[in-house]
Amino acid sequence: MKVVAFARTEQGSGASRRLRNAGFTPGIVYGGNSEPVAIKLDHNALYHALKKEAFHSSILDLEVDGKAEKVLLRDFQTHAYKQLVMHVDFQRVDQNQKIHVKVPLHFVNAEVSPAVKLSSAVISHVATELEVTCLPKDLPEFIEVDLSTIEAGASLHVSDLKLPAGVAVAHGQESTTVVTATVPAGAAADAAAEGEGEQK
Repeated sequence: MKVVAFARTEQGSGASRRLRNAGFTPGIVYGGNSEPVAIKLDHNALYHALKKEAFHSSILDLEVDGKAEKVLLRDFQTHAYKQLVMHVDFQRVDQNQKIHVKVPLHFVNAEVSPAVKLSSAVISHVATELEVTCLPKDLPEFIEVDLSTIEAGASLHVSDLKLPAGVAVAHGQESTTVVTATVPAGAAADAAAEGEGEQK
C-alpha cells in the first residue's frame, strides 16, 4: 500500500494547527539508520486509509517528496470528538531485521463447527489480533483461525493456531485464549428437556 507524504520544516503546536487547518496531518518517520523526519500527509487520504485493516498491519510504501521507503504504521492520535487525525507515526523497516507487529485474526467456518451445528453454541472471539515476530517479507495481512472442528465448551488457544511460514508468536502469548464456544443457559436447558422427553 502506497502512502504519499511531504517533508515539513515548521515545528511546534502553532505550526501543527496551521497544517491541520490547511487539510494536512503532521507526522514523523523514525527508525533505521536515518534521522527522524517530520512529514505532513493529506488528512482525508490518511483518514480513509486508517479505516482499512491492511493499513495497520502491512508494510507500507511511504513516499516523501518522491523518495520511497518501507515503513510500518506505529501510532496515530485522533481528536476527542471530531473526525480528525491529529498526528501519525511511522517506523522505517529494515528488510533484514525482524519486526514485532500486531496482525488481525480472521475467523472462518464457525457456522459448520460441531459447537454451532450440534449444540447451538455461541462462538466468542476473545482475541481479535495477535502480536507476531517475523521478517518484513513474511508479514501476513491477517492470520486465519479455522473454527470448523471446535466443539461446545471448548476453547482455542494461540498454540492451536497454524501460523504462516516464517512467522512466530511474540513471547508469552502461547497460552492466550483466542476463541471460546459456550452453550447459552437456555439452549442447554432445552437440550436437556428434549433428552428427557425422548427417554419417556
